[in-house]
Amino acid sequence: MAGDGQGGPGGAVARLWGAVVDGFAAVGTLMIGVLMVIICADIVARNSLGASLPLVSELGAFLVVTLVALQLAATIRAGRLARTEFLLDRVERRAPRVAALMQVVFNLTGAAVLGTIAWATVRIFEKDWNAVEFIGVQGIATLPTWPFRVLILLGFAVAAIEFLRAALIAARRVLGPTT
Repeated sequence: MAGDGQGGPGGAVARLWGAVVDGFAAVGTLMIGVLMVIICADIVARNSLGASLPLVSELGAFLVVTLVALQLAATIRAGRLARTEFLLDRVERRAPRVAALMQVVFNLTGAAVLGTIAWATVRIFEKDWNAVEFIGVQGIATLPTWPFRVLILLGFAVAAIEFLRAALIAARRVLGPTT
């Protein structure tokens, strides 16, 4: 995207940031694979042993939230969030600066919402860390919850920053020369 900081002195920072966003998405993709494996293993265990594997439901719930958080920034960066494009496209044809201003508002709202979620996750992480929270059944299979909380926190924080980046790019279109 032109004007997004990919060239010039900020280009290295933009490339590094892109690598961070892509790295988080890659970790999220690996978690999808882990989730598929544990679900399939649980299905096999239920059908062959008549019982579910320990940790599957709790781990599955944590993995879903974590992988969504980790992949959200890449979704924002790619412009793949669900929104009403039919209105934005119509406005953009008639008034490109107004459409860019709408994108600024949308992106700042997204940054505020995800920043709030990240901030709330800090408190949850602190509680889990201090209380030494675990999922699972003690004596059979347990996992600490804090690593998931850290990944969720980082994922939402990176997504909030990505929203801010998108807001800055849109703001440049609002303030820049008309084309």
